[in-house]
Amino acid sequence: MLQQPPVRILISLCGVIVVTFLLYKVVPVNATTVGFAYLLVILVIASVWGFLEAAIASILATLFFNFFFLPPIGTFTIADPQNWVALSSFLATAIVASRLSAKAKSRALEAIERQRDLERLYAFSRAMLLIDEGAPFGRKLIEKLAENFHLANAVLYERETGNFHYSGTHRPEGLEDMLRSASAVAGYPPHQQAGYVIVNVSRGAEPVASIALTGGTLTEPVMQGIANLVAIGLERARAQQLAQQAEAARQSEQLRTTLIDAMAHEFKTPLTLIKAATTSLLANPNVSVENRNEQISF
Repeated sequence: MLQQPPVRILISLCGVIVVTFLLYKVVPVNATTVGFAYLLVILVIASVWGFLEAAIASILATLFFNFFFLPPIGTFTIADPQNWVALSSFLATAIVASRLSAKAKSRALEAIERQRDLERLYAFSRAMLLIDEGAPFGRKLIEKLAENFHLANAVLYERETGNFHYSGTHRPEGLEDMLRSASAVAGYPPHQQAGYVIVNVSRGAEPVASIALTGGTLTEPVMQGIANLVAIGLERARAQQLAQQAEAARQSEQLRTTLIDAMAHEFKTPLTLIKAATTSLLANPNVSVENRNEQISF
């Protein structure tokens, strides 16, 4: 409720009225103290809510300053020219100070948001590295992305395999065609389509995938960071897959060599015996028929 601008403006005006009542009725003070009190209230309003509320409060404070604290009291008439200077200076100071305070608040919020984005990118990169090698990498990757950035839905399209991976149940018509088109050209800029933000994922100058995101507030640098991490993750998964294939081929070659060696050994033993028996028969032609038959049957 307090986030509604009319409510914030009303509370700001009430703050000026309360300060006016306290300084005019409860604790009467001089005009200089009143000016500083009004300025303090306006700075608080600007730092808490923003420039619009502070500017409106500044105008009301200027009117009250004139009416209640500058002679002639009780009128908006200013008799002394110096009071005109004081009133104008107060209004200008209040507006400039509120503007600077609001800008400082905005920059602080931007810094906090950037810090939060960096933390999310770091958490996503860690989660990506911890994905189990046995799990479907693309599906786990998009689930981790949606989890870390609090996205309602996220979709990953892998150009090499043609597979789609979803983190949510919402699947609008035509989304898959959009992702295919976005993955066809490297450097395809992020754009909004069908309620999704479509982002190209490239490995250098080579397009490798595309992602569609919805349900979160992401700046373009953050989306580019996500795309880079997804590209790194897909390349890592591809390298792991190639390494597994190479290891499987190495083990297969090793098994084949072992089998061949075993078969060669099994054949070599009887061949050696046959060769020895044949050599003995050829070397001793006068061997009796019984011995010859015994060696041949062996």
